[in-house]
Amino acid sequence: MTATIHPLLLCGGSGTRLWPLSRKSYPKQFANLTGEESLFQASARRLSGEGFAAPLVITGSDFRFIVLEQLAGAEIAPAATLIEPEGRNTAPAILAAALVLEAQEPGALMLVAPSDHVIPDADRFRAAVIAATPAAQAGQLVTFGIRPDRAETGYGWLELTQAPDTEFSPLPQPLKAFVEKPDTAAAQQMLDAGSYLWNAGIFLFSTAALIDAFQAHAPAMLDGARKAVAAAEKDLGFTRLAPDHWATLDDISIDYAVMEKADNLTVVPYGGVWSDLGGWDAVWRESGPDADGVVTTGPATAVDCENALLRAESEAQQLVGIGLKDVIAVAMPDAVLVAHKDRAQEVKKAVAALKANGAAQAETLPRDYRPWGWFESLVVGERFQVKRIHVHPGAALSLQSHHHRSEHWIVVEGTAKVTVDEDVKLVTENQSVYIPLGAVHRMENPGKVPMVLIEVQTGSYLGEDDIIRYEDVYARGQGAKG
Repeated sequence: MTATIHPLLLCGGSGTRLWPLSRKSYPKQFANLTGEESLFQASARRLSGEGFAAPLVITGSDFRFIVLEQLAGAEIAPAATLIEPEGRNTAPAILAAALVLEAQEPGALMLVAPSDHVIPDADRFRAAVIAATPAAQAGQLVTFGIRPDRAETGYGWLELTQAPDTEFSPLPQPLKAFVEKPDTAAAQQMLDAGSYLWNAGIFLFSTAALIDAFQAHAPAMLDGARKAVAAAEKDLGFTRLAPDHWATLDDISIDYAVMEKADNLTVVPYGGVWSDLGGWDAVWRESGPDADGVVTTGPATAVDCENALLRAESEAQQLVGIGLKDVIAVAMPDAVLVAHKDRAQEVKKAVAALKANGAAQAETLPRDYRPWGWFESLVVGERFQVKRIHVHPGAALSLQSHHHRSEHWIVVEGTAKVTVDEDVKLVTENQSVYIPLGAVHRMENPGKVPMVLIEVQTGSYLGEDDIIRYEDVYARGQGAKG
């Protein structure tokens, strides 16, 4: 590779089409959908190694600590983590990252990749990136097109100036046109023509070339993004883009903002396996169905089923399907999805309906992730709640008190350092401590292994917003949870 590639991982999507596993509070890119690591971790690992710089990441505030935790699990340190005040689609996000990188290394090559795609052959994909590098260095905006294997209506397509060779070599060529998501007939025509590819939303360009494209085709967005970057604030190693300026930017994709208007476009065909896991039907395809077309994950059992996906996420449950055909069944501890496989793309309609009805399951998981670890409610009753709390080694909850509840803590794994008003002590396995209503308290994990405790709350109000925060190592304000 003749130039260093700077990956940008886009990490702000909500993934509602993979509900109930993927939710707004913990979207699909952080889940282990097809392997032992999350889609985000697999993406970061795929874009690392020789010739690649440390990645930039752009995400929402709620996910900033999840990003760092998962990157640490993959043993990858980010070059920078940018925080979007709100999601504004891909154009503002990519532009902001390009401006940050351009200030540090003018003319740097930036590889933009969503963090929720499946690309099993990392070497082949990196070879395509290497093949695209000279065009990007020459000022071209390079997009990567995926070899289609079906008449897919859920993707945009790319029209080539000539069909790829039979080996589907990653040979750059001028891009003729972007094609909107087609109907079935048009998709079949493009598949048969052989000179169209799926639009993967993966790009390679120099920061200078992209900024020039925005100057030519979206100057107002460039001006607003520059202001959002210039007024950004540092926060515990994160870069928070300025919300006032960010709010003025159009909510628009990079394709609509500049790509479809530019005349310096190059496409590189990619012939390997790729999926954006845009629905449970895609998860079924990428999970390797057996001879009967059946995929089971977790404690799930299929009896005389055909072309079905059965997935259970809790070891405390058993999901059993009998005589099912073309059915998707996904069981979570708090929600179950059962759908015909051909209607997998309609899951987001169910999420919208649940949200309209005020169901918490629409957006939040039973397990609530925090900078220090996570907790989950085990039992909720009138005036009491029982939680399991997992605290990472070296992590600490905020110093806080509550107006409406008292708490009992029982350590079941590891050692807790507990502060209750002026009293500080270590609480080990099988020991407990009582936190009176109104007491200023904190729990910390001073050890090298996770600390787990059971918390029993009692009181007139048990909401997570009943917190008076006095001190917090994660710089969260009053009313923030945990």
